Amino acid sequence: MYDTSDIRKNLKIKIDGEPWIVVDFQFVKPGKGVAFTRTRLKNMITGLVIEKTFRSGEKLEEAELEEVSLQFLYKDDTYHFMNTQTYEQLEMTDAQVGEAKNFLLENMQVTALLFEGKPVSITLPTFVEIQVIEAEPGLKGDTATGGSKTVVLSTQAKVQVPLFIEKGEWIKIDTRTGEYVERVKK
Repeated sequence: MYDTSDIRKNLKIKIDGEPWIVVDFQFVKPGKGVAFTRTRLKNMITGLVIEKTFRSGEKLEEAELEEVSLQFLYKDDTYHFMNTQTYEQLEMTDAQVGEAKNFLLENMQVTALLFEGKPVSITLPTFVEIQVIEAEPGLKGDTATGGSKTVVLSTQAKVQVPLFIEKGEWIKIDTRTGEYVERVKK
């Protein structure tokens, strides 16, 4: 059990049988009355964000989450993963995968958080190598400020890259920020 003094960003708690993550919090001590903590919580299953206030001294239940390694298999209406230990297949929705879908490649190893055996979120490797499938030609003389252009990756994601990147090349992307890192030789 957590106390209200334990509240911090990314704390995972259980409310009404569902896992929630603290997105933001603020401790308030009014001149009169009891101190309290105002929080913004995000439901780890549905993605719903709510504001909730906890009085000082309240107890919060810990969300028991398990980290497992999964392999991404394919996507149809949902995303299909396989647990690399048990070979059990799991499905995730677009909302659960979130922004990770922009850089998710087939056979990629990801880390997933499971709540009561069901996946609630995934974490990609820090860097991924993805092929550029659409790129406008870079304009000569357009490099006074370093210059960049938007390209489309094989996952249909759009990212900003330097002008010298061309269609068919492989690039390394930082999955935390979605930014170009370097060109990769394949």
